[in-house]
Amino acid sequence: MTSEHTGTAQLTTAMMLSGTLGVFVVESGAPPFDVVLFRVLFGALALGGYVLARGWLRDHGFTPRTLGLAVLGGVFIVFNWVLLFQSYENTSISVATVVYHTQPFYVGLLGALLFRERLTAARVGWIGVAFAGLVLVSGVTPADFAGGAYLTGIGQALLAALLYGLSTLVTKRITGVRPHLIALVQVLVGIPLLLPFADFGAMRDTGWDWGWLAGLGLLHTGVMYVLMYAAYAKLPTAKIAVLAFVYPAVAMLMDWAVYGHHIGLVQALGVPLIVTASLKVTLARTPAAAPAPRTAGRAPGAASRTAKPAACEA
Repeated sequence: MTSEHTGTAQLTTAMMLSGTLGVFVVESGAPPFDVVLFRVLFGALALGGYVLARGWLRDHGFTPRTLGLAVLGGVFIVFNWVLLFQSYENTSISVATVVYHTQPFYVGLLGALLFRERLTAARVGWIGVAFAGLVLVSGVTPADFAGGAYLTGIGQALLAALLYGLSTLVTKRITGVRPHLIALVQVLVGIPLLLPFADFGAMRDTGWDWGWLAGLGLLHTGVMYVLMYAAYAKLPTAKIAVLAFVYPAVAMLMDWAVYGHHIGLVQALGVPLIVTASLKVTLARTPAAAPAPRTAGRAPGAASRTAKPAACEA
C-alpha cells in the first residue's frame, strides 16, 4: 500500500468517525455544556497520552506568542462545539451538520476582513452560491421567524461555523509546533473554561451513557485527530478537500438510520451547491505564505513549510 493510499484510508476513517459524533452527543443524554466538558477531559487524556508516548513534549516549539494563539483558538473551538451540539437539539444532526459545513466560507471572509487576505471575485461568487444552498438546506419558513427553536438551531450552527473559522485563522498563524500539541492545548483550555457552566446534577443518572461521553473524547478527539494529522502529511490538497465531505455524508446517513430524520427534497437541492462551492473555495490557489489551518508546522524544525488544509471536523 502506497503512502497516499494509507493517508486516504486514515482520513476516510477519521471523517467517518466525525460523522457519528452527533449520535454520541444525542445518546449521551447530557446537556451540551456537560457533553463538551467531558469531551475535552477524555480528549485531553487521549491526546496527552499520545504525545507523551511519542516524546513530543520535549522541544515542543511553543513560544509565548504561539501558546497564546493556541489558547485563543481553544476558546473558539470549545464554544464552537457547545453551539453545534445545541443545534442538534433544535434542528437535527443532518441539518446542523450541513449548515456547519459552511466553515470554509467564513475562513475566506474573515481572512479578508481581519487580515486583508485577498478575496477574489470568483471566491465571492462561490460564497454566494454556498449561501444560496444554505437557504435551501435550512428549510426555514416564515413561521420559524415567530421565534421557533428551529431558527435558533440554524443560528447556533452558523455561529459554531463562525467560531470554527476564527479558530482556523488563529491556528494558521502558529508555526513550528506539531498540530497534536496545538490540539492538546485547545482541549486543556476547555476544562477551566467550561467548569462554571457544567450541570453536574444532571449527570447523576447517566449510568452506561458515560460510554458515549468517553467515546467523544477518546474516539472523536483522540483517535480522530491522530488519524487526520497523519493523513495530511500523505495527501494532496485536492484529496483532502474531497474526503472532507465524508463527514456530512455519514452524519446524514446516521441521522436517518438511527433517528429516522432526513432532509426534504427542496433542502436536498442545497447540498450540492454547498459541496461544489466549498470545493471551489478550498481548492482555489492561495498565497503560499498563508499556511493552512490546524496543520501549520508539523515539527519544531518545520516552521517554514506550508502545510495542507485541514478537513472540516467537529
